[in-house]
Amino acid sequence: MLSVSPAVRVFLCTQSVDLRKSFDGLVGLVTQVFEQDPLSGHLFLFLNRRRDRLKLLYWDHDGLCIFYKRLESGTFEALAPPPGEQRAGLELSAVDLALLLQGVDVGSARRRKRYRRAS
Repeated sequence: MLSVSPAVRVFLCTQSVDLRKSFDGLVGLVTQVFEQDPLSGHLFLFLNRRRDRLKLLYWDHDGLCIFYKRLESGTFEALAPPPGEQRAGLELSAVDLALLLQGVDVGSARRRKRYRRAS
């Protein structure tokens, strides 16, 4: 299982992606879809059309890394932006990432109230 530092942000592309893309193709998507620096150390997730494969791109101090997961059965949850918004990318929490990778429905997971500093 991946452990994610609280300083690391997690971004999910809500559009399906041709996962034949490798480092350079995914870096191009990071700059276009998320408008983020791919060398920032944040995690960028991409799903294929059938949602049975996932690629995660991240910068690891001295080079780019790709984590690739293929499901033998089932699919990853298709997360979409809130109604009325037309964004191609979402920001997830580390907990949402863990739920997504484990196959838990992120939308129906019940969250208890917690303190949150006003921003």
